[in-house]
Amino acid sequence: MAATVLIIACGALARELVALQRLNRWTRVRIRGLPHRLHNTPHRIAGAVRAAIERDRDRYTQIFVAYADCGTWGALDRVLDEFGIERLPGTHCYEFLSGGDTFDKLVDEEPGTFYLTDFLARNFERVVRKGLGLDRHPELLPQYFGRYRRLVFLAQSGSAELRDLARAHADYLGLEYVERHTGLAPLNRALTRHAVDWRP
Repeated sequence: MAATVLIIACGALARELVALQRLNRWTRVRIRGLPHRLHNTPHRIAGAVRAAIERDRDRYTQIFVAYADCGTWGALDRVLDEFGIERLPGTHCYEFLSGGDTFDKLVDEEPGTFYLTDFLARNFERVVRKGLGLDRHPELLPQYFGRYRRLVFLAQSGSAELRDLARAHADYLGLEYVERHTGLAPLNRALTRHAVDWRP
């Protein structure tokens, strides 16, 4: 069956979205990931999403965007409003990956929290150390992370390897390590509210 629904997604969610597509048998869905490097340049997200919509809107009966606001300060929502397209809820992906109530509790416990997902634990070197230039300028580490007190690893897969990496990243940043196993259920709940017509 040809895909009729397009999910334009943050590349950092690609594995999780593909896993949920298989789990839920969303055979009418095609997932198109945008470059994960936009994570470090949020001012470019809205433009990249607009370009993806304009390129593909005539090929699909429905488009959905798998981003939160992600630091666009409303720019992404203004683009989506133009096209009548919905996105995942929340200010950051950490909200829908952990579940809104859980995320609110984490913020209340410690506002100075840096969050890791499976993707960020796996790609920390590329996205954080090299992406922020810390490999070349380690003296910038206190400027970037001096206000944080802890690192919370939102573990989606339960991988022991990723847990070890997350602990090492917390040590590198000089932050207390906390782990919360989220699995895929919160993201699945956030998506399935919009998924009425995604199955055959």
